[in-house]
Amino acid sequence: MTKEEQILLRHLKDLAFVCFQREYPVYSDFLNLNEQSIFLSWREEMPAVSYHFDGGYPFAERKVVCFMPSGVGYECPAPLSLLRIFPVQKKFAEELSHRDYLGTLLGLGIERNKIGDILVQEDGALVFCLDGIASYIEEHLERVRHTSVRCEKQEIGTFSYEPRFKRIRGSVASARLDAVISLAFHESRSGMVGLIKGEKVFVNGKTLSSASYILKEDDVVSVRGYGKFIYRGVTNQTKKGRYFAEVDVFV
Repeated sequence: MTKEEQILLRHLKDLAFVCFQREYPVYSDFLNLNEQSIFLSWREEMPAVSYHFDGGYPFAERKVVCFMPSGVGYECPAPLSLLRIFPVQKKFAEELSHRDYLGTLLGLGIERNKIGDILVQEDGALVFCLDGIASYIEEHLERVRHTSVRCEKQEIGTFSYEPRFKRIRGSVASARLDAVISLAFHESRSGMVGLIKGEKVFVNGKTLSSASYILKEDDVVSVRGYGKFIYRGVTNQTKKGRYFAEVDVFV
């Protein structure tokens, strides 16, 4: 674990103990998949508090961890805001990428852990952020690259998201992690093993370093630098003993 990761873990421990001692909800900043995995590796040692992750919508990758006093019996939503960014004049707008929006937000002096997922759409983008910086972004964000934009808050409760998938089918020797990742991203199995050993593969938000891990139906697998998919399971077996597997890759 790096020094930065150790600092993060101490901070998350402090938040959990604050929640336990003062008996009120406490929230972290946004955590990436690796940071969520670091937290999950420690959760068994938490004080008597409950927790849940919240990224603002199902399938969110960057999430806030919410600590709740024991016995509350319900989950308080995290203090998140949803911003819609759209061009002032659509006909003059450039085709903007995730990197363009993120770079502009960071250029406003905002730290990365204050911003959640950014969903790029045909007519702009949706940005999840902590409540405390929403008004600042709304007031100061005027341009992304050369495109003049406006920024407005949108009620998270009215937001619905339907992810788009590409269904991929193919034969695998088994439901091993390395074999299924190789199928999903059309890469060599040996190359995928290197990514797994390099701790760049996450299953349901937790780092896995074993290429032989057997995936279960509906496991969500994220591979840093490649993307994310849902493992849908195997259908039938070939005469040579291989299996036909199905995955839905996020697009």
